[in-house]
Amino acid sequence: MTAGVPDQGVPDPDPTLMVQDDDRLDWQRMHPVTPALKGWKLLLGLLVVAWAQLDNVQEGLRHVHGRGWLVVLGGLVVILLVGFAYSTIAWRVTRFAVSAEAVHLRTGVLFRQQRQARLDRLQAVDVVQPLLARLVGLSELKLEVAGGAESAVSLAFLRESDAEDLRIRLLALAAGRRATPVPTGGAAADGVTTAPTARDDARIPLDGAFAQVPGPAAPVGGPRPAAAPEQLVYEVPMGRLLPATLLSGAMIWLVVGVAVAIVLLALSREIGSIFVVAPAVLGTVGAVWGRINQGAGFRAALSADGIRLHHGLTEARTQTVPPGRVQAIRVTQPFLWRKADWWRVQINVAGYAGTQDAEHDTVLHPVASREEAMTAIWLVLPDLGVEDPRAVLDAAFSGMDGDGGFTTAPRSARWVDPVGWRRRGVLVTGRALLARSGRVWRQVDVVPHERTQSLGLAQGPLQRRLGLASFVVHSTPGPVSPEVAHLDALTAAALMDEQAHRARTARAGAGPEQWSKPFPEASR
Repeated sequence: MTAGVPDQGVPDPDPTLMVQDDDRLDWQRMHPVTPALKGWKLLLGLLVVAWAQLDNVQEGLRHVHGRGWLVVLGGLVVILLVGFAYSTIAWRVTRFAVSAEAVHLRTGVLFRQQRQARLDRLQAVDVVQPLLARLVGLSELKLEVAGGAESAVSLAFLRESDAEDLRIRLLALAAGRRATPVPTGGAAADGVTTAPTARDDARIPLDGAFAQVPGPAAPVGGPRPAAAPEQLVYEVPMGRLLPATLLSGAMIWLVVGVAVAIVLLALSREIGSIFVVAPAVLGTVGAVWGRINQGAGFRAALSADGIRLHHGLTEARTQTVPPGRVQAIRVTQPFLWRKADWWRVQINVAGYAGTQDAEHDTVLHPVASREEAMTAIWLVLPDLGVEDPRAVLDAAFSGMDGDGGFTTAPRSARWVDPVGWRRRGVLVTGRALLARSGRVWRQVDVVPHERTQSLGLAQGPLQRRLGLASFVVHSTPGPVSPEVAHLDALTAAALMDEQAHRARTARAGAGPEQWSKPFPEASR
């Protein structure tokens, strides 16, 4: 059973695929070093194939003598040259252009393709610097737009300064600010005149006080657009990230995997027995390293352009999520983090759904104190719609039963959830719906009313017999999938009707997609 709510402005899947022939645009190429940075992947692929076929490769090399080595080396050189030549041709035919409405990208050697990222659907703008690109001062600009898994547009690679300038320009255009051309030789050649945004007067809790969020920059007359100033909100020290990673579930599975490998080796006395658990151990090692690599240097700031996230050890990444693009928030606390009162904050952003780095891109705070977790929620939702938001969030984080005014599961729910039924609950405020669950692994989901996609009720056979139902809030794909299980069936049905009305009302009063433009009422 579902209830629909107004469309959230999310277009049909993959809106970036649009073939156009608009030669009036100013088409530009990526940086000339791009083929070298992309061509090395062929060498890496050869090494991976060689490792996978190591026995066959070793057997083949035993039959190579004398000039045969020259043939082998010559073949490798030819393969590499062909790979780099293809990368060079692909670079020459790849071009991009920026208009007031979209970013256009032409690619393809044999099959030509043109992609179009509409700026009014821009969900996030990321500046990514892989290790090799960082060494030569280049960056990749990734535009995430609402759509399917392949909706992102990547501009790789640009000079670091050009990528930053283009990021500023695109955010200004997406926000509805004016862009005044200023002659330059870089990829981003427009100066930006900024205007106040809806977030200028937002206030966030920081260090026990409230700090004023900086407004946008004044009009700039010069060769480069000026970035909106940002205010640092929080950062993650390495002294917290490392122990938190060691206490994570991935690390526990790594220890278990190593222990199993040692036991198998001791029992069988054959080294080959280790390979039974080797894939799982290597996968867990990768997950642990990914947490550390992506969380290193993590810091969040707030600006007129939205939420800015900076993080990464070997791959530096700067994310900018515009206001209102976050669809839902999830705050979790593993059992081993409870003593230190650490929390992990993740978000749903439509453009990140299905991307390769979605697990890391959707992190708003990798290891937060309780105060920082509340601040992270304020970054997305400055007004929770209650008189005492701190008390409400405390009840959501660690409360039980009816603490904080939560509507909880009835006593009959203990038959289907004997451990966590007292933690399950839902609270509707003036601005959002909060759902809490988990007695061992605590979890809190926050969904702004205007970001609700649709609502539903689910009832299994045992729930029907006990008069229970699960209330489900459908969000965009991502780590957050809000659900309040085992509510009283009548309560859940009434909640769905009321929440559908709240979502429609909130959506009708929501701001424009271009957040620097005034509301229609203000323009009349």
